[in-house]
Amino acid sequence: MITEQVLLLDETGQGIGTAAKTEVHHANTPLHLAFSSYVFDPDGRFLITQRASHKKTWPGVWTNSCCGHPGPDEPIARSVARRLEDELGLAGPHHPDLILPRFRYRAVMDNGMVENEMCPVFRVVVTTDPVPNPDEVDAAEWVSWAEFSESVLAGTRAVSPWSVLQISELTRLGPDPLAWPVGDTDELPIAVR
Repeated sequence: MITEQVLLLDETGQGIGTAAKTEVHHANTPLHLAFSSYVFDPDGRFLITQRASHKKTWPGVWTNSCCGHPGPDEPIARSVARRLEDELGLAGPHHPDLILPRFRYRAVMDNGMVENEMCPVFRVVVTTDPVPNPDEVDAAEWVSWAEFSESVLAGTRAVSPWSVLQISELTRLGPDPLAWPVGDTDELPIAVR
């Protein structure tokens, strides 16, 4: 069995090594590369997911459609497509649009576990329904983006801490997620430019 590796980063976004995904998340999680994706259908409905209840970080928490870690030397858009298929059964071809190239966050769970990521955000439009992988996702649901984002920002709908921050930035791009402008790849972390 191959151990999944994550790319460790310095403060400039340059790669400085790798670590096993199973070992990288703890109370002193080093800065590493990840991504978040927001999946929509052609009508603009948004796919939210509930993280599997046995996950090490934020188990059972509702969040954006899909997150993951690009492997060393894996193009980040390819990693988005890979994780959409692995987690949600959404086979490609996918054409992820880079939306927030410089998103970064750090979040701490109640038990002290830390997420510490440079985490570019992508939009993906699909025409099929998900078939969630129970190893990754407990539930998935199509929702109205406007209602969902309003409830998250009002604090009436609980989601992952990174989603709250991302949704705050995404809503500034306009009310129609299918019309959000595509970000500049030159603003991605240096390791994936």
